[in-house]
Amino acid sequence: MLVLILNAGSSSLKYQLMNHATHDVFASGLAERIGIDGRLVHEAKGTKTVKEVNLPTHKEAIELVLDLLANGAQKVIDSVEKDIDAIGHRVVHGGEYFSKSVIIDENVVAKLERLIPLAPLHNPAHIMGIKICMELMPGKPNVAVFDTAFHQTMEPSTYMYAVPYEDYKEHGVRKYGFHGTSHYFVSNEASKLLNKQNSKIIVCHLGNGSSICAVKDGKSIDTSMGLTPLEGLVMGTRSGDLDPAVISYLMQKKEMSAEQIVDYLNKKSGLLGISGISSDLREIIEASTKGDERAMLSIDMKCNRIKKYICSYAGVLGGVDAICFTAGVGENASLIREKVCQGLVFMGIELDKEKNDTRQSGKREINTESSKTKIFVIPTNEEYVIANDTYTLVKDLYK
Repeated sequence: MLVLILNAGSSSLKYQLMNHATHDVFASGLAERIGIDGRLVHEAKGTKTVKEVNLPTHKEAIELVLDLLANGAQKVIDSVEKDIDAIGHRVVHGGEYFSKSVIIDENVVAKLERLIPLAPLHNPAHIMGIKICMELMPGKPNVAVFDTAFHQTMEPSTYMYAVPYEDYKEHGVRKYGFHGTSHYFVSNEASKLLNKQNSKIIVCHLGNGSSICAVKDGKSIDTSMGLTPLEGLVMGTRSGDLDPAVISYLMQKKEMSAEQIVDYLNKKSGLLGISGISSDLREIIEASTKGDERAMLSIDMKCNRIKKYICSYAGVLGGVDAICFTAGVGENASLIREKVCQGLVFMGIELDKEKNDTRQSGKREINTESSKTKIFVIPTNEEYVIANDTYTLVKDLYK
């Protein structure tokens, strides 16, 4: 079964065409600057094509993607109608409505629209992508796969905030967590490597956006992101945890509105705000090697926050079988992994520096032989989770 995987952002569209059974990716790409001017990077048959093209809306972007898949020198299918079996959509926020992936119908769309206040930057784009696919590919099943669903196994004592209970009941104020497809995939792969079902795993999804998840026996029991993806770790441009009073203090001092302070903490803080260099950790690490003090401070702050969450979640889990590093930073930044694991020998976490510094693709173990806790680097594959969930839900429609 071929599944078209879509991740619609406010001005972008990421996509893959994948065979769920073999994991083979027939084509992938990114349409960006939608509604501004338009640019599409498309990869298929080992060739990358860049098109500067007018993309006034997501509809034109999706139409262009479908055309490239079925026509021209890079075509990978004969017909959209005959060869694409289903569309799987990444949806950031499913609230309390959705604890698992679902086939999309009008009722699902209505619930996603009710959740817009909890994800104003993400859910409107997802809904738009869903509606466009329904229009352009009528009759094709669409499936929503939620970033939040994996974390619906958290207990109320974990997901509740200590604000008046009415705020939870009336406004949905609680921790939801994100990166759920990644945490699910990586923890599942770690369980296979451990060869045990009853496991205690901490997954560190470290990219420009970052979160940590405590996974016990395959279920999320705590995670660092909260009501929104702003809570938790120091990220590329997001502040992560801070004293709530900082918000009102900065609003007064800098004469900011509520919208401006949210933008400030989401887009101008984190590594970018501390370093003054970039939100890209590679540039910050390079600057730190040249003695830039703010770059070094940024790295230390990021690693200290990760370490604090690991220690906290070890207590929540009652021990740790494995620490997993994944996503762009987690998979590629050996310095971050090394600094995070420093000083954790008392927890049975011993990093092998040579293994850690050796660059290689695929899953690998980077702990010493004597380490009581396994340390894994596991490339995430959120697209496979979306493709697999989509197949599982729609397969009976094709019998």
